[in-house]
Amino acid sequence: MDYRIESDTMGEVRIPIHALWGPQTERSRQNFKIGQAASMPIEVIHAFAIVKKAAAETNASLGVLSEEKANLIAHVCSEIIERKWDDQFPLVIWQTGSGTQTNMNLNEVISNRAHQIQGGKLIDSKRFILPNDDVNKSQSSNDTFPTAMHIAVYIKLVENTLPQLQKLKKVFHQKSIDFNSIVKTGRTHLMDATPITLGQVFSGYEAQIGYAILTIEHALAPLSELAIGATAVGTGLNTPKGYAEKVAKRIAELTNYPFVSAPNKFQALAAHDALVYVSSGLKQAAVTLHKIANDLRMLSSGPRCGIGEIEIPDNEPGSSIMPGKVNPTQIEALTMVCAQILGNDVTVAFASSQGQFELNVYKPVIVSNVLESAQLLGDCCESFRENCVIGIQPNHARIAFHLQQSLMLVAALNPKIGYQKSAEIATFAHKQKITLKEATLYFGYLTAEAFDELVDPKKMT
Repeated sequence: MDYRIESDTMGEVRIPIHALWGPQTERSRQNFKIGQAASMPIEVIHAFAIVKKAAAETNASLGVLSEEKANLIAHVCSEIIERKWDDQFPLVIWQTGSGTQTNMNLNEVISNRAHQIQGGKLIDSKRFILPNDDVNKSQSSNDTFPTAMHIAVYIKLVENTLPQLQKLKKVFHQKSIDFNSIVKTGRTHLMDATPITLGQVFSGYEAQIGYAILTIEHALAPLSELAIGATAVGTGLNTPKGYAEKVAKRIAELTNYPFVSAPNKFQALAAHDALVYVSSGLKQAAVTLHKIANDLRMLSSGPRCGIGEIEIPDNEPGSSIMPGKVNPTQIEALTMVCAQILGNDVTVAFASSQGQFELNVYKPVIVSNVLESAQLLGDCCESFRENCVIGIQPNHARIAFHLQQSLMLVAALNPKIGYQKSAEIATFAHKQKITLKEATLYFGYLTAEAFDELVDPKKMT
């Protein structure tokens, strides 16, 4: 026999014989065969284990759970946090919008694993630790799932996304210093503009990334507020006095992050404004990086028939038919990631707007999209930095050629001869295919010495 039979409030359920989960998990596994690749993010599972451990220890300290049970629950939660049982959480995000089945998945795995530790077998009908009465004590899916959402996203941001953004910002800062003396043609509207240094261009990229980092960092404070203790609708029904504050404090101790009890539990269940804020910050970073990536794509275009003012690393062959062709693959990967993050933000915004009355019921899809965006952004920043940005070098000859050809150097003449005459010089030089200096001397507006004194690209930066 490859299954065992367990019962819940709806009757008997067949469960794979070695699975640590129980009947409610199995019902969800069978009822929601939707996008099997879209598993509940493992970060949510690990965060949930932190919640369950903190809840058990807090319940014991408040006298509503025995020390023996609390210690057993905490032990199993530590195993889950250490990734020993990742394969025991098979559910997809397409389930109940409160995440109840995933909460029960945790409760059942913890109960059954605790039973094993005590020497019991999964086919036994009796358990010392019960999924609902012990593991879920003082809790509801409605407050534990949003708590796990916040913990999982907070950890992902501070341990993956933000560090990689900071590293990328640092590389752009160094490039802005290294390239500060390289004067090049500026461009606006994709047309020639007045001179700028390559270092100034890269300093703009650095600043853009800095603003994106700042937005995400600002989102951490509301993200640190936890719904735990709200139970079903925010009133804290069936929790001992002081539980909400104590369990949040214990979560902070277990994670070493500044988690606190949400000041308004009704908001914490009915809305996910903190995650909308986070997603908006990730979207801002994606918008920034997409713009930077496209700039670098065009500046490096060629190698002979494009702008070609910078050179990016050659990482792999770019064509199956054109020998020697190399493409900006890191840039293309980054821009695709940015597109995905923008799409994820739309999902998060819509899902967060759909809470009815006391509970938002789009929780799994919200946290899944935010976590995916945070993970993708961090990973792509690292890849982009290591395989592209660090290796960017200026093409001095190409930069000098374009600068010499630029008609917009004529802007330096404005204060001396006025806009009208300067425009006349630029237009004439372009039509006659001669230099600005030649056109200026043709009209007799300035001497050669005066022209050279005024038209100094370095001074114009």
